[in-house]
Amino acid sequence: MAGRRALHFVFKVGNRFQTTHFFRDVLGMKVLRHEEFEEGCKAACNGYDILYLKSPDDHFVAELTYNYGIGDYKLGNDFMGITLASSQAVSNARKLEWPLSEVAEGVFEIEAPGGYKFYLQNRSLLQSDPVLKVTLAVSDLQKSLHYCINSLLSSQCKLELQGIKGAVDHAAAFGRIAFSCPHKELPDLEDLMKKENQTILTPLVSLDTPGKATVQVVILADPDGHEICFVGDEAFRELSKMDPEGSKLLDDVMCYDPSQ
Repeated sequence: MAGRRALHFVFKVGNRFQTTHFFRDVLGMKVLRHEEFEEGCKAACNGYDILYLKSPDDHFVAELTYNYGIGDYKLGNDFMGITLASSQAVSNARKLEWPLSEVAEGVFEIEAPGGYKFYLQNRSLLQSDPVLKVTLAVSDLQKSLHYCINSLLSSQCKLELQGIKGAVDHAAAFGRIAFSCPHKELPDLEDLMKKENQTILTPLVSLDTPGKATVQVVILADPDGHEICFVGDEAFRELSKMDPEGSKLLDDVMCYDPSQ
């Protein structure tokens, strides 16, 4: 089970221009790569933009999935926020007059376009990942902890589970958290989930990106329906190398998209 690490969280976004402005200019993220697909992929993706803080090789990133023709997504109660340590993001928000609400001493709540919540700690971590944790709602904390202990091991960005009353509602904006895993362990992970009678949304499949590495993934659903993607680590490291043209490609396509 060694070698697993948290990779990214997938956000569905309706306004690519405003969302990119928030992630780049407020949070201070950089574009890792931009890709467009004419059809949905085998893992239910479309054109997407990936942004990151610091090194993409070992830091948690945000994957923004934009589907043409969809201007907004209804939020549920499943995603409760991402916490990151960045005094620069706090400074950026103040400078750009982006609404901030101090919810604890030195901790500010901020909303991305579409309503996704982020929590900014007014401090900086120079030698570690500034993304501290992803918080998801669960209806039965003990049941979810048991599930995670069996399948989700990561020494990097923490996955925080917060119990709520009632059912978890994913609505239309439901996201997906991704973890890497040595590719040789993916079949065993899939077999374990089958033996445990757990939900497998996408059985082990290879995903092709023209001109880039082919990655293998298996996508699961936890007891509350949170989507969890495991990606073959070796190929993903090759796929996730920074594209120096990524930012320009994103800006160019937004210029020609009339909905933005």
